[in-house]
Amino acid sequence: MRVLIADDHGIVRSGLRKLLESEDGIEVVAEAGDGVEACDRAVEFQPDLAILDVKMPGMGGLEATKTIRETAPDVSVLVLSMHDEDRYLFEALKAGASGYVLKRAADRELIDAIRAVERGEPFLTPEAQQALIRDVLDGGENRGEELTPREEEVVKLVAEAHTNKEIAEILGLAEKTAENHRSNAMRKLGMRDRVELVRYAIRRGLIEP
Repeated sequence: MRVLIADDHGIVRSGLRKLLESEDGIEVVAEAGDGVEACDRAVEFQPDLAILDVKMPGMGGLEATKTIRETAPDVSVLVLSMHDEDRYLFEALKAGASGYVLKRAADRELIDAIRAVERGEPFLTPEAQQALIRDVLDGGENRGEELTPREEEVVKLVAEAHTNKEIAEILGLAEKTAENHRSNAMRKLGMRDRVELVRYAIRRGLIEP
């Protein structure tokens, strides 16, 4: 897992680098001190993952998330923040982030978040999941065309945090077939990541909140 770290405080970047590089299979390939530099580094180095601070001078982490997802779509993003207000979480997910980690819990949760991204899964803390569920239950737009029964089964299992391999085993499919069903469902619904599929599954009653 090749990682880009973006934070306007050098001491924070150093601490994150030390934390990440103490783990097997994680390499910090670039650093940035603001959002603009983060976008440039993402395009230049094409890391697997960019970890962005919400508040940075010039371009902040939320805007940088959106830009990176547009200009370097193969780069996943985790947002790191000192703010635990729901609105920052929602804005990060809307911008295309795969997860939202609070700085005060980074020593416990950041590695878990990275491993989730590595598996192709979103990372949401229990608190974030509750906030997301509250937001969904408050109302949400219906979107996308109708899914096939098999696609709905796959979406349900995705929303329950099963991996592609687990979904294939549960449904008796080849792993590639399960992955294709997931991709088709996301295409039909106009969604880009699993977080959006979770919201859809709750809204449609495929899983219990």
